[in-house]
Amino acid sequence: MTGFVLDLGTLRPVMDRVEVESPAADIGLTQPEWREQVRGSFVVERSGDRVSVRGTVLSRVHLECVRCLREFDLPLEAPMVLYAERTGSTSREEQEQLERDDYMLFHDGRRLDLRETVRELMLLELPITPVCREDCPGLCPKCGAELSLGPCGCSP
Repeated sequence: MTGFVLDLGTLRPVMDRVEVESPAADIGLTQPEWREQVRGSFVVERSGDRVSVRGTVLSRVHLECVRCLREFDLPLEAPMVLYAERTGSTSREEQEQLERDDYMLFHDGRRLDLRETVRELMLLELPITPVCREDCPGLCPKCGAELSLGPCGCSP
């Protein structure tokens, strides 16, 4: 197995526990925000050409607080559940319809590529307005002083 591309031939026939790790760049997450490895812990179940993957994807992203403009690291953890069938087991039209579903992938019988799914999961976990901490007071709107260091000299 290479990162988030599972080699189905090396997995146990019914159920297997899989731990994977990959640089963020290998799954399409760019620097400088994604500095750490992306890790996954999965239970993979196989039944013929059908595969189900359930587990968690973890990483840490480097962001800037929207209130005080300080940089900070935010740990991310996303649950992952997906199902995969072998390409050709259904009609092309049906396969295209199923691929639109967030939980369905197709594999070639040898490998199951999870990279795009993991990339999407990590991006969806990013907050729209990242804050270094919930009670961050931010900056003074008049002088720009960082209010977490204490009150500024501005009149209220």
